[in-house]
Amino acid sequence: MRILITAGPTREYFDTVRFISNPSSGKMGYAIAREAARRGHEVTLVSGPVAIKPPPGVKVIPVTTAAEMARACKREYKSTDAAVMAAAVCDYRPAEPAARKVPKTGRAVRIRLEPTEDIAAALGRRKGRRLLVGFALEDHDHYVHAERKLSRKHCDLIVLNGPENVGTKLATVEFYTPAVGWSGPVRGSKTVVARRLVRMIESLWASR
Repeated sequence: MRILITAGPTREYFDTVRFISNPSSGKMGYAIAREAARRGHEVTLVSGPVAIKPPPGVKVIPVTTAAEMARACKREYKSTDAAVMAAAVCDYRPAEPAARKVPKTGRAVRIRLEPTEDIAAALGRRKGRRLLVGFALEDHDHYVHAERKLSRKHCDLIVLNGPENVGTKLATVEFYTPAVGWSGPVRGSKTVVARRLVRMIESLWASR
């Protein structure tokens, strides 16, 4: 299979040196890319800024902002069989970033934010026979929000993640597909989670 994977955070700049971001380390996305390549798939990894060595045998496209990630994903999606949207894309960006560093004045600064594009939803609208895997990072009403995201973004499978997994080596997640329902907790290293996820993707593809 040809698999597109996103990983890491994005950075949304409000001047030339300062930005809004999140603490995503990219470990989950990189683990998925590494496992998929190990199992013989052709992998393209679109990665936000992270401090992780690229997995061997994986095509890596580095990006910084949500807009850059969206452009790369749309371009690469045309020639893929499945996409795994593991990146923690910023939901908002400064509407009017300054062209130079904003000086410190001691006064409050107001920054107006605008929504970034929902990359998974954009791919879902054009997916055709492709598989689309989404991630839902939730801290309340987990199942309701995750199932709504799957439906709204036209995903085939969604991974329920939690804030406690961000930046860690271990993770507890749950998988959901409309045909099977919830998997129950899957615990272990992110490599273990990635192995389970890649095999689920292979099974879904084989059943097409």
